[in-house]
Amino acid sequence: MNIFLLSLCLIVVGGSLPLLTYRRFVLTKFLYALTTTIGCLTGLFALCTSYSHLERLSWSWSWLHTFSLSFTFDSLSFFFLLPIFLICPLAAIYSFHYFDDEEKSFRIAVNLFFTNILIASMILVTTAGNMLTLALVWEIMSVSSFFLVIYDYEKETSRTAGYLYFLFAQAGALIIFASFAVIFSHTASFEFNGAATLPESTKLLVFFLAFIGFGSKAGVFPLHIWLPHAHPAAPSHISAIMSGVMIKMGIYGILRIYFILESTNLLMGQTILVFGMISGVLGVLYALGKHNIKRLLAYHSVENIGIILIGAGLGMIGLSLGDLTMAGFGFGGCLLHVLNHSIFKSLLFMGAGTVIKQTGTAHVDQLGGLMKTMPTTGKSFLVGSVSISGLPPFNGFISEFLIYFAAFIGLQYPPHATLLLTILAIISLAIIGGLASFCFTKVVGIVFLGEPRSKQFTKTTEGGLAMTIPMVILATACLIIGIFPQQFIALAVNGLRDLNGLELLDPALCTAIGAQLALASRLFLLIFVVIFFIRKVLYRKKEITSGPTWGCGFTQGTTRIQYTGTSYARTVVSFFKPFVMLEESTIRLKKIFPGQTTYTNQVGDIAEAGMAKGLTGPLVNLLGRLRWIQHGNVQLYIGYIIMAIMVVLLTLFI
Repeated sequence: MNIFLLSLCLIVVGGSLPLLTYRRFVLTKFLYALTTTIGCLTGLFALCTSYSHLERLSWSWSWLHTFSLSFTFDSLSFFFLLPIFLICPLAAIYSFHYFDDEEKSFRIAVNLFFTNILIASMILVTTAGNMLTLALVWEIMSVSSFFLVIYDYEKETSRTAGYLYFLFAQAGALIIFASFAVIFSHTASFEFNGAATLPESTKLLVFFLAFIGFGSKAGVFPLHIWLPHAHPAAPSHISAIMSGVMIKMGIYGILRIYFILESTNLLMGQTILVFGMISGVLGVLYALGKHNIKRLLAYHSVENIGIILIGAGLGMIGLSLGDLTMAGFGFGGCLLHVLNHSIFKSLLFMGAGTVIKQTGTAHVDQLGGLMKTMPTTGKSFLVGSVSISGLPPFNGFISEFLIYFAAFIGLQYPPHATLLLTILAIISLAIIGGLASFCFTKVVGIVFLGEPRSKQFTKTTEGGLAMTIPMVILATACLIIGIFPQQFIALAVNGLRDLNGLELLDPALCTAIGAQLALASRLFLLIFVVIFFIRKVLYRKKEITSGPTWGCGFTQGTTRIQYTGTSYARTVVSFFKPFVMLEESTIRLKKIFPGQTTYTNQVGDIAEAGMAKGLTGPLVNLLGRLRWIQHGNVQLYIGYIIMAIMVVLLTLFI
């Protein structure tokens, strides 16, 4: 049997076992984690051993004696399979201690089953060889992830999040199928290879339909509305899979359609770049104004999808201009950030899940001082925070640097729309990086530093080895990629080798800069370590004392004088008021001996508000006016059916 097929079977079996063994709770979780991990590592082994001849892994079979379901491998599918096989086994291990309520054993078993169906479907999405196959496995992926979102289905917020996600998933799928229908109408085939023969205007239509459909899954602004609702509802390791891996299937779809069309139309790259900049800036801005830690991280997924799209857009523009250097750095940075984001975002969601599970709250302003009681979680979360902010010596810095480099290459072209967009891309990346750093100083500072805001948080502990080990592994991966970037840059560039227009790309083009990035990261790390040890030496013989900090004029300080996330972010959020819906409520100081003062704010999403006002509101109103049609009279219902058939027949014969 094909080793890759064996890994798929192990993953499906690993998800099915809990349905049979759920009455033995610990055994169920152990068998699930073990089988899923072995299945994913088997798939990774199959990829690595067949890297030079990926076509050996391909297979197909007839479906319903009419259609062909085919699965093929190339460099792009290879690269997108890596995050799946790396992140999903760690999430499976994490679930062992995360799921500890034996009374919900059957519900947990169902959740584990759909988790592995999601993993298997994502694997098949990246290897789908024709439109019919992709449509089938895409639907399986969307439906299975819907059941994972509504894990706590007894909560209204979970059900609402699930329905919203399902609506966006199905609407996006319909638009994807529409793009496939356009291709089929011209080629009379479900195969992808006929798309290159389409007229240029039709290629644009197919691309933009696919961008909307796949962009909905990726969380591109303004199609991201489901993300900040789904992630707080889903279990944390599921959020890690969905944010770290599943939304990248949308990026895969966009890139796959772009390359099968074999078009070098400049408008495609410019559109992707514009939406990338908007998603990146507004995603991090909304994250800054959120107080629920998982919702905050969900908006950071929108931000990083924006960064990935900026890289892809610059790569497409480079291909349109015939500049392989710009294309190589753009697409190389795009793919490397796909991998990097899967690592540090999964780390952050697992860290957030541990915090929520151990404290019972997801509200940033209610937490504090957790670094003392949960040091492994705190330090791992800190590594993820530095990584997502794009700072050395961690992995986020490497991929963002490649994208920056692609943008700077674009500055050499004569003044026109491309030059303006590349300038805006550089500015956007700088704004995104600055706001991300500010946001995570807020999260780390409020949640892990300072003093606990409640006595109950002084007794918190780590979440268990099955939860901490995956976080340590991911934090280590962030550092390894940061200080040894050459191999990973080469991996990203090799992911482009089978794509049309990039066959002549010299891998040494991008990897040559990896040595310089490695040197910079190692120097940065060395300086940090030297300063740390100098401090240790200087303070070695000094007596350590403790005392109260300045009490702001009060005789005894309390945790109430600490910064909250709301007050910390207020100035920056207020500065961007034209782009956010900021609602503030405050009672200010008005006399020498003041009474109680309060300040609260709520940051609204303009896309969500716009959809509610411009689409769902009018639609609900219209459907309300048509409610009279539902009157319960069966005879009239039969009359409606007869009338509908008559209209269809008249339409056909006229």
